[in-house]
Amino acid sequence: MTTENLIDNLDQGRFELHRDGALVGWLYYTHLHPNRYALQHTEVDPGHQHQGVAGAMVRRVLDEVRTREGTITAICPFVADFLTRTTEYADLVDPRHPGYPDRATAEAARRS
Repeated sequence: MTTENLIDNLDQGRFELHRDGALVGWLYYTHLHPNRYALQHTEVDPGHQHQGVAGAMVRRVLDEVRTREGTITAICPFVADFLTRTTEYADLVDPRHPGYPDRATAEAARRS
């Protein structure tokens, strides 16, 4: 059985997903006041791509933000896309600063 741990690496400004002790993915964020997390960029270790790491990590991050009674701003295209496929985390999206509504908009903003 695979064990997963989510670690908030404050020094690096990212959440890290570890599977069986190995760092497999990370999601950079900026913690804004009062308790908003701007989710900036998701990365998966090349040796662990196409194994569901990014989706599992985003779900774990959103669950963690919920336990902290925080809100999110979706800047990362992957996170924006994830949120379009579920309503389970709609309550976490900051109403004043929701971020990008979908992957295409987020990716277009990155290119400009």
